[in-house]
Amino acid sequence: MLILPLFLAVIWSASQTFDEREADLREQTEAIVSAEQAYLNQQLNELDLLAASLGRYGHARALDGVEGPELLQSMVADRPLLLNIVTTDTGGLIRASARPAQGTVPERYAEPCAGAVARTGRPCVGDYEIDPLIGQPTVALAYPIPNADGSIGGVLDLSLNLLSLQRVFASIPLPRGSIVTLTDRNGRVLTRNRDVNKYVGMLITPHPLPPSAVPRITVTKGLDGVENIFGNAVIARGPWVLSVGIPTYVAFDRARPLWRRNLAITIAAVLATVLLALYMMRRISEPIAALTATAQRIAGGDLQPPAPMPSPSLELGRLHEAFTTMAENLRKTREALDLEIERERRARQQVQVLQNQVVRQERLAAVGLLVSGIAHELNNPLQAIVGTAELMVRDPTLSVSARQELRFIEQHSAHARDIIRNLSRFARQEASPSSEIRLGDVVSAALQLRAREAGPEDVVCEVEIDSDRRVIAGFAELQQVVLNFVTNAEQAIAEAGRPGRISLRVRDTGGTVRLEVADNGPGVTAADQPKLFQPFFTTRPVGQGTGLGLSVSYGIIDSYGGTIGYQQNEWGGATFYFELPVWPDVAGAFS
Repeated sequence: MLILPLFLAVIWSASQTFDEREADLREQTEAIVSAEQAYLNQQLNELDLLAASLGRYGHARALDGVEGPELLQSMVADRPLLLNIVTTDTGGLIRASARPAQGTVPERYAEPCAGAVARTGRPCVGDYEIDPLIGQPTVALAYPIPNADGSIGGVLDLSLNLLSLQRVFASIPLPRGSIVTLTDRNGRVLTRNRDVNKYVGMLITPHPLPPSAVPRITVTKGLDGVENIFGNAVIARGPWVLSVGIPTYVAFDRARPLWRRNLAITIAAVLATVLLALYMMRRISEPIAALTATAQRIAGGDLQPPAPMPSPSLELGRLHEAFTTMAENLRKTREALDLEIERERRARQQVQVLQNQVVRQERLAAVGLLVSGIAHELNNPLQAIVGTAELMVRDPTLSVSARQELRFIEQHSAHARDIIRNLSRFARQEASPSSEIRLGDVVSAALQLRAREAGPEDVVCEVEIDSDRRVIAGFAELQQVVLNFVTNAEQAIAEAGRPGRISLRVRDTGGTVRLEVADNGPGVTAADQPKLFQPFFTTRPVGQGTGLGLSVSYGIIDSYGGTIGYQQNEWGGATFYFELPVWPDVAGAFS
């Protein structure tokens, strides 16, 4: 931002420099056109003197046609600006010519200006024309030739060589690419210092300004399309307009060295400033970077004070001291807070343990009271059902299908008895005798038992057994846990109202065997997840669930030293799982 104004100042200075060079160019153009004007007038005055001399001599020999041509030839030979000198009588009859005519010699010299001189007796300047004798472009300067008695004896016609007239302007040095143009009052080019053969006789504009109305200085494009600063001067003899054009790029050429010098000085100053700024920034940025790193380290939790370091300024030194003091105070404060937090954490843990004990005792007490009543009320009817079924199976008159149904009644009655026994054990937190079993066999038995019950017709059940390792547990109890998981999955799918999918998978997880039951139901809300394994908690309507299935399953798995839990699956539904330790002999083989 500081360098930008500097460059703007450089641009402004360059613009001013160009304007100054352009102003100098205008002055130079005006001076050159004045010099060219004076020089051209001087050449025309010399021609006037020549005409006067020939006029005085003309009444004796200039018109006799004998010595006249030789005299005129010597005059033209010494003056390259003259194309020809012709003398005529007042009737236009040619008396003498410095140069022989090209082609047929006309009897009379038909030059308009010569006729005007014969009539008026005053000198005349003609317009652009092609010389009738030589056939080249010219402008005639006609003068009267007096007789001895003062009458007009003839006309002296000086034809200007327009193709050589540009030599008049060669003596004055001009800048590169400059143009000198002489035009007549009709806007026609009489001569030009460059490409004279191309432009002589060309009409610049069909409606030219009068010579007296042409501005002294103009900036416009020339005939070659290059923009020039033109200085204009009137040659009264014609009247003609003398224009000296200097290209505007000359101003650029003259300003360019100054621009280069200014640009070099500016670049050097900017580089010096940048280097000085970089040096100062480095001196200052290194301590600031160190303090920034210290602040980030403190923000990350490392409250060690910053190491001592030299400071380039008093302010940075004080800032470093302030950082050191701050870090030390924060470290002491954090140590005190850590000590206080640790005390509070221990106190909360103790309170949580006590609360869990109280809740567990209350839950066990409630379940114990409930189970004692249920066991007393249900055991006797179940025993009667089991006994009756056993007696009826022994009746030889029954058919095979009837006996199978009775065995089914006997099996389910025993299963109900086992459920009541599990509830009693959950309340007492006692484990029944265990044996070595495979979870794959538990899954197969549970699915066979579930197949005898009326389940949803549009539920696909997938089984994946990837473990043969054994665990120590009660077969019927684990079967009850699997049935609880499958029942919950079927009920969740029924609530969702879409085709169901249940996946049972057994796999190894290190030193444990994991059983998962996943479904594509609606899943469990975040608010209900903490209460899943609490006794009597259920999301089912009244009469469709007791809320004991998962709590009983929790007690069974916990009694065997396992873990039970819930997680959401990739289908958006629920996955209930439990893990049990591997039987020690098998676990050792995989260690």
